Amino acid sequence: MEERLSSAEESHIAAPAADLSVLLINLLKSVLYRDDDERQWAALLNLQARVRDYVAVLNLDLVLDEAEGYAFLKSRPEPADDDPAPRLPRLVARRPLSYPVSLLLALLRKKLAEFDAGGSDTRLVLSRDDIVELARVFLPDGPNEAKLIDQIEGTINKVVELGFLHKLKPAGSTAAGPFSYEVRRILKAFVDAQWLAEFDARLATYQLQLAGVKHAREESGNE
Repeated sequence: MEERLSSAEESHIAAPAADLSVLLINLLKSVLYRDDDERQWAALLNLQARVRDYVAVLNLDLVLDEAEGYAFLKSRPEPADDDPAPRLPRLVARRPLSYPVSLLLALLRKKLAEFDAGGSDTRLVLSRDDIVELARVFLPDGPNEAKLIDQIEGTINKVVELGFLHKLKPAGSTAAGPFSYEVRRILKAFVDAQWLAEFDARLATYQLQLAGVKHAREESGNE
């Protein structure tokens, strides 16, 4: 004689399966932040072993940082040339970044490291003007200041789209006020400490090149 599960038992079994499906779909779409959905974050902590097993079939790894409160999926490293393992197609495509976007990400990462060293808060919030001043030092001067600022704002918007900056609503009731941006802590997973250690040397080299270009322009203008 077969025993049937009660409706309460069936609901208890179905709930984790539904949570797993929601988790997998959302992780395949974007980054999961603890602060954005604490219920889903708790489900991820509870089901992370099953999530890891499932995404491994897709040649993906789950990156979960409980301290910083974020999780995302990334492609597994490709096998070495002498490794007989098959090379699987990438589910998560690589997107080349332009120089201004790469520069701004590095500057924000350095700012985040300095902020963490201060240990005063967990959220780094910068105004639009703060970010513009960070970037403009390392971009070539032009005759049109407004155009340069527009270019930097375009770069800021791309970094927002990538998920490394979160645009905050203006303070007060004025929707047209200046925007501020929270630097997402997931940036630490993409710009590592080794790269950051070499950052000052890279920027110094670039600034020398930039100064050379500026000097050449001035010499050309004086002829």
